[in-house]
Amino acid sequence: METATNQASCLTFDRKNFSDEFLLSLYESLIKPRRIEEKMLILLRQGKITKWFSGWGQEAISIGAVHALDSQEFILPMHRNLGIFTGRDIPLERLFAQFQGKLSGFTKGRDRSFHFGSLDHHIVGMISHLGPQMAIADGIALAHKLSDEPKVTLVFTGDGASSEGDFHEGLNVAAVWKLPVIFLVEHNGYGLSTPSEEQFAFKNFTEKGPGYGMEAIRVQGNNVLEVYDTILKLAEDIRKNPRPVLVEAITFRMRGHEEASGTKYVPSQLMEDWSKLDPVENYEKYLEETGILSDKVKDRINKKVKKEINDALEIAFAEAPISPSLEFELQDVYAPFTQEVVNPKTVAPTSEKRLVDAISDSLRESMMKYPKLILMGQDIGEYGGVFKITDGFKKEFGAERVRNTPLCESAIIGAGLGLAINGYKAMVEMQFADFVSVGFNQIVNNLAKIHYRWGQQADVVVRMPTGAGMAAGPFHSQSNEAWFFHTPGLKIVYPSNPYDAKGLLNAAFEDPNPYLYFEHKGLYRSISESIPDEYYTVEIGKANLIKKGDQVSIITYGMGVHWASAAASELGIDADILDLRTLLPWDKEAVKETVKKTGKVIFLQEDCLTGGIGAEICAWISEHCFTYLDAPVMREGSLDTPVPFSPNLEKQFLPVERFREKLTSLIEY
Repeated sequence: METATNQASCLTFDRKNFSDEFLLSLYESLIKPRRIEEKMLILLRQGKITKWFSGWGQEAISIGAVHALDSQEFILPMHRNLGIFTGRDIPLERLFAQFQGKLSGFTKGRDRSFHFGSLDHHIVGMISHLGPQMAIADGIALAHKLSDEPKVTLVFTGDGASSEGDFHEGLNVAAVWKLPVIFLVEHNGYGLSTPSEEQFAFKNFTEKGPGYGMEAIRVQGNNVLEVYDTILKLAEDIRKNPRPVLVEAITFRMRGHEEASGTKYVPSQLMEDWSKLDPVENYEKYLEETGILSDKVKDRINKKVKKEINDALEIAFAEAPISPSLEFELQDVYAPFTQEVVNPKTVAPTSEKRLVDAISDSLRESMMKYPKLILMGQDIGEYGGVFKITDGFKKEFGAERVRNTPLCESAIIGAGLGLAINGYKAMVEMQFADFVSVGFNQIVNNLAKIHYRWGQQADVVVRMPTGAGMAAGPFHSQSNEAWFFHTPGLKIVYPSNPYDAKGLLNAAFEDPNPYLYFEHKGLYRSISESIPDEYYTVEIGKANLIKKGDQVSIITYGMGVHWASAAASELGIDADILDLRTLLPWDKEAVKETVKKTGKVIFLQEDCLTGGIGAEICAWISEHCFTYLDAPVMREGSLDTPVPFSPNLEKQFLPVERFREKLTSLIEY
């Protein structure tokens, strides 16, 4: 880490042509986060707040940056950027309520400190995983670029967080797409207690920019005028010539990663050197020495700031602790939306469509219905996707809306969320559902939780080509819907036929909540039916009783519907076959009705048996429908192994034969 002695023993300020009034306003803005932090450290020791992430010594970066941008331009801060929030004039009483977990805080007590956003202030807060911020900034900037808005997006990261893959993905996508993003790295020497030399093998981040094909600039992060002037000029240029730029702000964190961590791991000489470069004290001294800041003015500004802080704290402390309400808590898991099912006209023209055609139809219709719907995925442009679902789309809708992406699932899902934050809709195609594992964090921690946390909808549909049966081996055949079934805030659909495929996908695009849309590769071209040519939707959360019978209830979805139908027919079993269609939320009433009717139930899934969706639904049946049962609740699924490559091994892996045997034993019970 570059020491203060290596740089200078004090900061040198260049006022350029800035007025005295502006320099004083910058001073007031600079001391506000410092005074708040002084107060918070007292409250922490008093037990009135539970945690504090210090930005002491780094305030000049936030203050310089926030004042350099237009108030309508998005900033994505981290946990040391209190100055971004105060610089955007967020009401302090709400900010303090947020720190205390009060209802009037931005997350209603559901998340802590700076883990929130505010569209009114064009701020998008972080999650603890740090790196995902980069991709969201890409999406926000992409929306500006698509709308021909000359705006810049600025996203913060630390030197420690730069070790994450999301850092690379975010910068790479921005560079390839020439997005107007400023990536501001606060190089403060440590990731918690791990020094920079144990995080990366280079000295400065300016060495990384050229590798991504972008400019890189280094500033003295403790010099508020240097930061302000650099970001101001850079933003003005980027608005005219959109492109990403990497800015490295050299600084130092003077307190622990969080207050309980302490700073014992930091050499005392390093602390002493950097204390001489305190951004608040040095700027204050400069203003005093140049006659801009008198004792009287300084006293007046400090009293004003302290009064504002104390008044806001009084309001926040006066608010009662949250009184939990089950209804209130559950209502925010999803963004409000009431589906109005669009039924096809009774005399509407129809065409014979395969599953793959029905999905393509839905995408085309939704692209026409929503001019701000953007499709993103690997090879979906000229190539039309590996399954040719978007064949011809690039020519029809243009490369701006049908976007080939680099191989970076996390960044593209995050960019989808950024688009949604900035007023667009996004569809992200996984080339294979298996590949979503490298974008898992964005789905379960960003898409799924963002509305519950601070009321931001995530209007993103992730398409998931899934399933085995093609001898494609363990990385192109997995049924991974259960990975996400456990995550509140997501909606999951899985059609078994062309009609539902089109209607469910159209419905998913109408809903502002995040969807995972599973489509079985083995059904793409193996089934077809006559479906309406016009736009229609299928009700989300409503199962479909595709066959009526009295002997047994088979509950299933996806390929399981076809296996169940074939088995019942070949065995001569009179079965209710219930196609769930929607896995989250699933149709409890339909399940209950079929169980009441037959008294015998078996669940069939292609996924491995242990921990699958069938386990949850069978447990629910045992708990809520026990009095209707005439036999044990049964289930069948694939083996608890990875999906094998050999066709014979794969046939053994899949549950088809075991299901037939178990179905027979259930009938005979």
